[in-house]
Amino acid sequence: MALDLKLYDTLTREKREFVPIDPRNVRLYVCGPTVYDFAHIGNARPVIVFDVLFRLLRHIYGESHVTYVRNITDVDDKINARAAERGVDIRQLTNETYENFKSDVAALGCLPPTVEPRATEHIAEMIALIERLIASGHAYVAEDHVLFDVPSMPDYGKLSNRPLDEMVAGARVEVAPYKRSPTDFVLWKPSKPGEPSWTSPAGIKTPGRPGWHIECSAMAWKHLGETFDIHGGGIDLVFPHHENEIAQSRCAFHSDVMANYWMHNGFLQVEGEKMSKSLGNFFTIHELLADWPGEVLRFNMLRTHYRQPIDWTVKGLDESWKTLDDWYWVVGDTTGGTVSGKVLEALADDLNTHQVITVLHQVRNRAQAGDDSARAELAASLRLLGFLNESAAQWAARRQSSPGVDSAKVQSLIDARTAARAARDFKESDRIRDELAAMGVVLKDSKEGTTWEIAR
Repeated sequence: MALDLKLYDTLTREKREFVPIDPRNVRLYVCGPTVYDFAHIGNARPVIVFDVLFRLLRHIYGESHVTYVRNITDVDDKINARAAERGVDIRQLTNETYENFKSDVAALGCLPPTVEPRATEHIAEMIALIERLIASGHAYVAEDHVLFDVPSMPDYGKLSNRPLDEMVAGARVEVAPYKRSPTDFVLWKPSKPGEPSWTSPAGIKTPGRPGWHIECSAMAWKHLGETFDIHGGGIDLVFPHHENEIAQSRCAFHSDVMANYWMHNGFLQVEGEKMSKSLGNFFTIHELLADWPGEVLRFNMLRTHYRQPIDWTVKGLDESWKTLDDWYWVVGDTTGGTVSGKVLEALADDLNTHQVITVLHQVRNRAQAGDDSARAELAASLRLLGFLNESAAQWAARRQSSPGVDSAKVQSLIDARTAARAARDFKESDRIRDELAAMGVVLKDSKEGTTWEIAR
């Protein structure tokens, strides 16, 4: 079916039809993690959201016709501080944290990006961009720093659409006497002793390191070109990071745009409050995976439209797990099938995953009523969305592995109940069901037999 994909563009503040620059190579860039510690659940939101977009683009244009770049920031003040705190080499810290991140997001059902560039492997591209900006009058050297000259770009600030004084406050800019304007931001700065350093651009003798913003401009340019289709990230990156990326890339290449569409996911809070270590509600993906399957975390994230704020709650996780339990049970090990047209229509409407889930419930009901084509449709749709990564038996075993539950005793009681039902001793059958319920065991009867899970 032909799909008219529409995406909300933060820059134009409207939902627009998506038309790729080259349908044979649709290009997507998303800001990735700064690898100094385990990623928190708020970091998981853009990873999951743009994984869904990646999957949809591959479905529409073909798997070999989509290039997805998600960078790794491995040079940063936080990294330096954490390495010093732990007394480890910076490269050791970033390698370890990067591997943890890859493992965690894989458990969330996310596909690996086409390219996952590390900032430290693109210093040459950063220096090349900085030299271009200096040569064109958009950057200047001051006290071993290179700064972007914000007033040199008349239409700076379109993405965030903020007054200049608000920008200064939002950026928490460093007040420095060598800045021509308080809004100017660092492209390159001198390294302190013990920090990573490289030969500086523009004839600066002091070794230095890049500013944060130039990193993404350089990596996007290297892997996607001067202009590409979609740039994504969390809403917190609109200013200053994405605003400054636009300024650097447009001025370096004398172009009207950096990316044709800018997509941003909304904030995440926990149990109605902003996530904070001081409030005790700060959770890493790694911690949550110890208690919840990755698919449950993924489903819970997709219940809310990506542009809306999300309230992360234990109740929501429970509901998500129960829904997936049901869908795994209905689908079984069904293979094949075609993705629901209504699911694709909802995804094509600015990734409306909330509507997608409504459609999936409808397909599920048809499947449960005995419609085998609906069962295959449900399976294909869930796989497109990054679910059904386990067999039905593997998924059911999760419920049966809870501490304090004697699986052998449970199975023995189920066998006794099956025998009682065969003998039409329904009183005994009900008694055994009640005994199992008291143990926290929920039974599901079907024509294939009886399965069980632990109630949450």
